[in-house]
Amino acid sequence: MSQNFDFTSYNNIKRLPEDELTELWGRYLSDKTNKQLRDTLIVQYIYLVRYVVGRVRVTLPATVSIEDIAGYGIEGLINAIERYSVQKNTRFETYALIRIRGAIIDKIREEDFLPRSIRKKIKDIKNAQEALKQELGRMPTTKEVADYLEMDPEKINQLLAEDTTMTSIYDKKGTSEDSVEIIDTIEDTNTLNPQEKAEEKNVKSELERALKKLPERERVIMVLYYQENMTLKEIGETINVSESRVCQLHAQAIMKLKNIFSESRASRLQQSIVA
Repeated sequence: MSQNFDFTSYNNIKRLPEDELTELWGRYLSDKTNKQLRDTLIVQYIYLVRYVVGRVRVTLPATVSIEDIAGYGIEGLINAIERYSVQKNTRFETYALIRIRGAIIDKIREEDFLPRSIRKKIKDIKNAQEALKQELGRMPTTKEVADYLEMDPEKINQLLAEDTTMTSIYDKKGTSEDSVEIIDTIEDTNTLNPQEKAEEKNVKSELERALKKLPERERVIMVLYYQENMTLKEIGETINVSESRVCQLHAQAIMKLKNIFSESRASRLQQSIVA
């Protein structure tokens, strides 16, 4: 299947009813060599790529082609379909969103979308910043860099905004055996004290246990809404129900979680009294 999918044709795609989609998945999972079934699934879930591309593109400069990142997203979708199995104990949509986003970000990190002329100007700006830093004993202002290079300050800011070099916080600084990951060198200004950490851990554990008690559909809605930051409308499209129904299920899930937490607190209080 071509990866240059035309997103404008999305509205013309006929979404299969849930029972037919389940039957399609059953046929494909029993014979993953059937490319026709795989391509049918790709078309059914192409909206997930459109969703992720829409979220990612706003953080990228105009020089990055939407066709490129859409292509990377479709690669991620194909990978998700080919790797998915019911043993993963999660809805395909949730699994696919992670794969699609990961594929796009990985490819962006590998590629340099900027023309050589722009990349050279950015390098000149960074060299100027370093030279002025050594001379002034501090980080120079944009105006100082602009004067140094005889450029317009606004142009300096525009060029730096075009710099799409992406660094993972898990990349290592240095090449020696003692090199550490960047994440380990970032100061956490909101570090919790031991008691706060213990309380936070208890809350997270309690929330995880409570979520497991929810029906699967309500649990998926909570994850997509609070973790994936999807709107109720987007969630409805993902799980193939109306936005109003998603709103209902979300409200039900909140009420159930409140009841679960109340019962848990009452149980702990009773145990402390008995003890």
